[in-house]
Amino acid sequence: MNTFTMRMYTALRVCVGAGIAMCGCPVLLAAENGPVVSIASGQVRGEVTGSVAAFKGIPFAQPPVGALRWRPPQAPIPWHDIRAALRYGPDCMQVPFPGDAAPLGVRPAEDCLYLNVWTPAQFRGRKLPVMVWIYGGGFVNGGSSPPVYDGSAFARDGVVLVSFNYRLGSFGFFAHPALSAEQSGGPLGNYGFMDQIAALKWVQRNAARFGGDRHNVTVFGESAGGMSVNTLLTSPLATGLFQKAIIESGAGRPGLMSARKLRGTPDSAETKGLALAHSFGIEGNGADALAKLRAIPAPTLLGNLNMATMGANPNYVGGPIEDGMLNVGSPTALYAAGKAQKVPLIVGANSMDIGFMRARTLDELFTQFGVNAAAARAAYAPDPATPVGAAASRAGGDLMMIEPAREIARLLSVHQPVFEFRFSYVAESLRATTPGAPHATEIPYVFDTVAARYGKDLTAADEAAAKAVHAYWVGFATTGVPQAPDYPPWPAYQPRSDQIMDFTAKGPVVGPDPWKARMDLAQGLNDSREAGH
Repeated sequence: MNTFTMRMYTALRVCVGAGIAMCGCPVLLAAENGPVVSIASGQVRGEVTGSVAAFKGIPFAQPPVGALRWRPPQAPIPWHDIRAALRYGPDCMQVPFPGDAAPLGVRPAEDCLYLNVWTPAQFRGRKLPVMVWIYGGGFVNGGSSPPVYDGSAFARDGVVLVSFNYRLGSFGFFAHPALSAEQSGGPLGNYGFMDQIAALKWVQRNAARFGGDRHNVTVFGESAGGMSVNTLLTSPLATGLFQKAIIESGAGRPGLMSARKLRGTPDSAETKGLALAHSFGIEGNGADALAKLRAIPAPTLLGNLNMATMGANPNYVGGPIEDGMLNVGSPTALYAAGKAQKVPLIVGANSMDIGFMRARTLDELFTQFGVNAAAARAAYAPDPATPVGAAASRAGGDLMMIEPAREIARLLSVHQPVFEFRFSYVAESLRATTPGAPHATEIPYVFDTVAARYGKDLTAADEAAAKAVHAYWVGFATTGVPQAPDYPPWPAYQPRSDQIMDFTAKGPVVGPDPWKARMDLAQGLNDSREAGH
């Protein structure tokens, strides 16, 4: 009998002795070909690899197809046989983005509301911290199946890691007057966010069955996943579902993937929804129009939508929608008003993060900084021969991702512990061609899956960098403070000292932000743009 099976027998005996309904321990049953866990909807069988037990493809809601398209996620139908949880469920409908740093491992489908759990194979009787991962992809791409999102390293280090899928594109963010009438009184439009909340509620119901502590949950995400964490921090419907949060390159200021108004403007979500219906020859605001919309084949509704085409694709209604119930406004505006869950937070971005500024010349670029034009030129293009594209990319990354992270830290540090980071590490194999850490490149370091990302090009330095970043994330999930043995202490952010943790090629470095002048320039331009809205 292996260690995991022994653990299951022991847990079962304890639970039976105490009365299963009254017992807070996992209900674990022995099985010759894999561990079996009893959850609220039935029993699932996973598999053990080394010190980690993994359960993949667990439904946390009914398939959102047919009459359930564009409805809040519905509780899964219970099953009676033991369900094999050995493979990822389908990722949500999308056209995979060529060159994605986290390529999908399975084929997308509209039936996609599945989650995955990794937990230590040896249960020691204490409740374990839980981390819940939300992937990025601009709300049109992404899924939980990419190898770099494998949660084994977290489980190895005493964390229960949960990842899940949420609806994307026009399947996940869509409004129409007929839908608003059908779902009056509830949240509207943001079905992808509703999926996220449903997954977090699943964690609350079932985490203990995998050894996790539902009172010690950290939600973390990158890019659109980081933006989702911003939304969850400010959504009244997510209150109490997690106790800590991490935002990786999650923007937060108005202007980048800003929520579209539900109705009342020429560009509102309902207006866009009517236009999409019209493009399929569907008119009217009644139940008949809605039935016809739900009957559109999923590939047809998807069209060719991905990150490269979403701006011009007529089948894309838009991303997040400000519905006043789930999504209630711009994160930084809400943070400034003190309207956020007061939980410990890590927030940061990468040193060469994503961003866009339109300009044909350096003069045109820096004129946008107004009275700070000369200072911006000195910061971003001290050499007059600097290509405009390179300067615009650096300034755009500051505006879209890096400075908003500082703004979030500045606003929330008044109310709660906040820890700011910058990820500057570049894999050794890429340093000759890559001057900084691009968008999303921190993820395999956070998950300690750099071997899956870099393969034969992986070096000892890359592995050491991953061990450091991963250790801080584990420490934070465990205690609410990102501290790790053998690494420098990471102080909470204070606006006056402006100290950050910078993950560099020389290791984790704590100190005043070396880019403070750039951040001040970006703050000035972001503030002026917001004031002009």
